[in-house]
Amino acid sequence: MSSAPAIRQGRRSRATIWWLVAAGLLLVIGANAHLLYVATTSAPGCVAHVEPGEGGGPGGTLSAADSSCAPQPPGHDAAHPE
Repeated sequence: MSSAPAIRQGRRSRATIWWLVAAGLLLVIGANAHLLYVATTSAPGCVAHVEPGEGGGPGGTLSAADSSCAPQPPGHDAAHPE
């Protein structure tokens, strides 16, 4: 036979486990929601980079595979438009 305190202790530990599982799920859902928010609201501009084919420079600089930015005239700073 089991005693009443042992049964209460078992229920309490099960409830604690379920609360921890629920809190973990909420944390994961919240983190994913934040990542989606940041991904859809941020709009980084074009940044200066090594042009394709010019990689392998000093310090092991690598170039982008293909730039998504349109070519700009010399002296134009795409990252800080006026």
